[in-house]
Parts: sequence; C-alpha cells; structure tokens
Amino acid sequence: MAQLDKLIERLQHSQEIVIESGKTPMLGSDGTMKAMLNQQLSIQQIIPLLQEIAPASAKATLGQRKSTRFEYTLGDKTVVVLFSPQGDQAIAKIAIPGYEEDITGGSAQGPAAESVAGPGAAPRTAVSGGEPEINALLRKMFQLGASDLHLTSGHKPLVRLHGDMRELSEESVLPPDRIKVLVSAIMTSYNAAQFQEIHDTDFAYEIPGLARFRVNVFLDRLGMGAVFRQVPMEVVTAEKLGLSKEILDLCFLSKGLVLVTGPTGSGKSTTLCALVDYMNRHRKDHIITIEDPIEFVHQKKNCLINQREVHVHTQSFSNALRAALREDPDIVLVGEMRDLETIAIAVETAETGHLVFGTLHTTTAASTVDRIIDQFPADRQSQIRTMLASSLKGVIAQTLCKKIAGGRIAAMEVLFVNSAVSNLIREGKIYQIPSVMQTAKGQGMILLNESLLKLVLEKQVAPEEAYRKAIDKQGLVAMLKQKGLSVNLTGMID
Repeated sequence: MAQLDKLIERLQHSQEIVIESGKTPMLGSDGTMKAMLNQQLSIQQIIPLLQEIAPASAKATLGQRKSTRFEYTLGDKTVVVLFSPQGDQAIAKIAIPGYEEDITGGSAQGPAAESVAGPGAAPRTAVSGGEPEINALLRKMFQLGASDLHLTSGHKPLVRLHGDMRELSEESVLPPDRIKVLVSAIMTSYNAAQFQEIHDTDFAYEIPGLARFRVNVFLDRLGMGAVFRQVPMEVVTAEKLGLSKEILDLCFLSKGLVLVTGPTGSGKSTTLCALVDYMNRHRKDHIITIEDPIEFVHQKKNCLINQREVHVHTQSFSNALRAALREDPDIVLVGEMRDLETIAIAVETAETGHLVFGTLHTTTAASTVDRIIDQFPADRQSQIRTMLASSLKGVIAQTLCKKIAGGRIAAMEVLFVNSAVSNLIREGKIYQIPSVMQTAKGQGMILLNESLLKLVLEKQVAPEEAYRKAIDKQGLVAMLKQKGLSVNLTGMID
C-alpha cells in the first residue's frame, strides 16, 4: 500500500489535497484548508511519495523535478496528480476529476483542463505542454524586454516597456475567471489563503532558464488582477551598473548600516543585488538575506549565502532579523525596513558588529534619516539619533530615468556619514545635511540634482525627463541654465 493512499482515501469530489514543501499536507474544501498530518514534508520527501503511485513515464519526470501530471486509481477512485516544482520548492495537488472544474485525464505530460479557483481557494495548476499557461505571456514580456506584465480583469494584458505602459494588442481581453485560471495555477496554498483573507498577496515565480518574477496578486472593482515584475536570472554586477569606488568601499565595512532608498520601481533591488554580488566575489564571509519575496538568486562564490523568504522560510522580517543574530552572520540584507520593530533591530544589529543593508521608500538621503527617526516615539528619538549617528554609514537614494536611446538609467543621490554628518544627525539638524553633501563632493557625495545634471550633460537623459524626476525642480532648472540648457515645461506640473 502506497503511503499516500491513506490521504487519498479521505478525498471527496469537492476537495483537493495540497502537498507543499516545507509545510504540512492540507485538505482544501470550499476555500478552507485543514491539516491532514502533523509532519512538514521537504521536496526530497514529496517526490518519492509521488513516485510510489506514478506510472513509469511520470516517475522519470518527477525524478528530474519537472512539471508532471498523471492519473492514479485507488480501488474505485481515480485521481489526477499535478506536480509543480519551483527551484528548491515544490507543490503537488491531488483531486478527483469530474467535479466543477473538470480536471480531465491524460498522459503524464499531456494537457490538463483549465481550472477556476475562487479568491483564496486552494491553488490549482493549469498545465499546457508541461507548464502553466501564464508562462506564454511571461515569455512574450521577456522577449519584448519589458520590466512588468499587468493583468487586469476586463482589459487586454499590458506591459511596461522602458517606463511606458503598452497594451499587447494581439492578446484577448481577460475576463475575471480567465485571470483566476492563469494566476491560481502558480499560487501556493499560503498565498491563496492570504489572498482570500486580505485580497492581495506577494510571491516569487520562476521559469527555469528564463527569469524570475516578483508577483503581486490583488482584487479591485473588476475582479482579480496581477502584476509580474521581471527579475533577471543573471545577477547584475556592480561594474555593469557603474557604481562608484566610494559606494563599493561600503562593501568592505565590518559593521554599520547602509540604506538603498527610492520609490517603488526605482531599481533598489538591482543595486542591492549588485552590492551583494560584489561582496560575494571580494569577501570571505557569511551573508544572510531576508526578502519578500526572494528576487535575485545568489550562488556561493567566496561567501556563504543564505537567502530566506518571508512567509515561506520565516514569519516576518523582524523575526528573521532577530534569528539572524544567532546564525553567525557577517552581513545581513533586510529587503524592507517597513515597521518600527524591524528598523529598531536593524539599527541595533549594525551597532553590535554586523554590516546591515536595507531599503526604505524615501526619495532623498536627508528624508531617509528623518523617516527612520520619525518611526520612533518622541521619548526614544534622542536615543535613536545617537545610535544612527554612529551606525549609519551611507545612503544611496535613487530614481530611474528614461534614456534618450531607450532603456532606463538610475540617477543616484549618495550620502556618506562622515564626522560632520554624524554630528548633524546627533544634534537633530537633518536639514543641514544637503549643505554638507554639497561641500563634500571629493568624498564621493552627490546630490540628486547633480546626478541628474550629469546624465543630461552626458546626453543620456533629456532635460525634461530630469525635471520630472527632480525633487528640487527649480534648483535643477537653474543648474541647467548655467550650462546653457533649457527645459520645455509645456504640459508639466511643477
């Protein structure tokens, strides 16, 4: 008797067994999930369990960790088994064909019928040619060189190409049920349950050999929607990004806090990836990354790298950061410093002899310091100013600009915390930091306007695009005039 038989015997027409690596097997019924065992299974345990009940052809593809579909008969009950690997993670689903979604039979590699999962239901896999149907749109997005794919109910798919939204006119309009089919096929049971509860969820998805994608699924007035952000399989190097020597010197610090900031979609993840890769090549240390989700995957070079994903490998950023202190790290990357507890632990970690990299959604170096201090209650702000004055080592605030020749390039404001800046932070005179940065250009510091002006003078970015991205717009206009350049402000809002 196969080990899975005991679970399959309990399966009814309206139910589905979900076996996900790192979690306990669950029984899904009417949008609810119930544990079937108290044991968490790894991918190394799941594959042999499936091979016990798989035909010979399916056993081979399971062993190769490829998407696999096959039928299994137990007594008078026939079930369809769908196995979907994603890197070191995997999910298997077992259901009886013929219930509402009509999961039909077929060979292990044959097509399966589309299945519609309601909001938050146990995720279902729609396989065509051995892979989820959404892959066709993601491959098209990749071929176009787009950064994002947008799926919205009642609209044709759109992509963001060089910063502009572009409709895929050759595709059909996507009704809500169609988006449910496409997206539910790649959602884990955790994400499906989270979507049901709060109507949005984040996760990572990978097409082996092509790219990884950061996915957000949401609900709006038209129905389910999703955005896929492309994360290249190839790690972007610091040399390719053209990061300055002064920025790279931050990678050799033994302790301290380094922040990469900017609005959503400003390239923070790419810059952090380049810095981690640089340390991986030039140091011999232990790096721990805490991300939601994992985007760039780093292979061991000179450093040992452990990458942990929030909600998959740990409950929260703060939990993982607290645990990291017991995991002998030299360098810790915190994907998002989004709450007071995470910020507090990150600052303390930087003070206790570790190098910490983190991100914030701020637009300038000075506003980054203010944002951190303002997170704390008034009675703790004096203490945190003192801690930041000694632990903060650098801030890289960036924004992406459209290049004249196509593509995008980052304009960076760079702050290094020298003794003058440290004193200003300690004394609460944050507003004076830009003045110090202006007089410390020799140390590699640069204001955003100076970075934008440099890109305009190099003819990489148009003056109008620089104006759109500037925070101090009038200051940039004055700097451009000094260089004999003007900005066409027609249709722009100051």
